[in-house]
Amino acid sequence: MHLAYLLLQHPATNQPQTAALLSLMCFHASRFDARTGENGQLLLYPEQDERDWDQELIDKGILYLHQSAKGNTLSAYHLEAAIAYWHTVKNDTAEKWSAILHLYDQLLHVNPTPVAALNRLYALSKVKGCATAIKEAEERPLAGNRFYHALLGELYKELDLSKATTHLQQAIALTKSAVEQQLLQQQLEKLAPLQT
Repeated sequence: MHLAYLLLQHPATNQPQTAALLSLMCFHASRFDARTGENGQLLLYPEQDERDWDQELIDKGILYLHQSAKGNTLSAYHLEAAIAYWHTVKNDTAEKWSAILHLYDQLLHVNPTPVAALNRLYALSKVKGCATAIKEAEERPLAGNRFYHALLGELYKELDLSKATTHLQQAIALTKSAVEQQLLQQQLEKLAPLQT
């Protein structure tokens, strides 16, 4: 972040993309403290306490995002920063998820990656429902991707507990990080009482 700030001070590197990158970093850094619990366990976005977010960094992110809105360039940094901004809005509104879905649609044209595609599917589930997102996910399977299986495990929770369990088990098998395995195992254990 300090290097990006220094780049903004130099005329040759004071570009909209630089401001967008710094904005993105500010938004992500603003939620660092909220992403882990007291015992070091990972906390998913819905479980994060927004009181642990750094409002000063959020405000800086907004400032740099506004600064990035110059010229005709729309980079991946601009789109990722705008998505990260919406994740600093805790309320789960239709406006928020529609905006995020639209931004992911644009991002996939600028920088198509598996991670962006999976994140878009989650946003799609919030806008059009889990069944629609599952249908799209299964049309483009990423069988060896732990995030793909973790996402399907989440999406299937309300529709098919057996498939949710299978996908979470596959995600655990593909995950090498003990912290991620613990998170996925906790999600799997939450399904057990629902199946009886």
